[in-house]
Amino acid sequence: MSQPDNLGGFIKENKNLLKEYWETRLEIYRLQGIKAFSKTAGYFIWIIISLFLAWLLIIFIGLVLGFWLSDLTGSYVKGFGITALIILLKIVLLAVFRKPLFINPIIRGLLKKTQEDTSSAPPTDSNL
Repeated sequence: MSQPDNLGGFIKENKNLLKEYWETRLEIYRLQGIKAFSKTAGYFIWIIISLFLAWLLIIFIGLVLGFWLSDLTGSYVKGFGITALIILLKIVLLAVFRKPLFINPIIRGLLKKTQEDTSSAPPTDSNL
């Protein structure tokens, strides 16, 4: 009978400590969520800006190539037609090789980043 009284007394004595522990634990999880969201948002904005700049670069390279080929062939139609075929060929090649060029590296990067974040997480009770 004295054991439940001792357990009850122990819980009453450490109730505030346990409450602080859980509040701290919840705060850690909240901050980890904010960190993950912030990193994701930063990467997303960086990707959008990079894609916009790459798009501008592709447009200007296409114009330069079209005018150069037009000068070589003596016809704007032939020069820009050849440029359009080159761009179409690149699009087809990117579509055919999208998995090894884009999808698989992104998956590997996400898995690597997830493992790094997991290993740098604060220790849990089982890790102590």
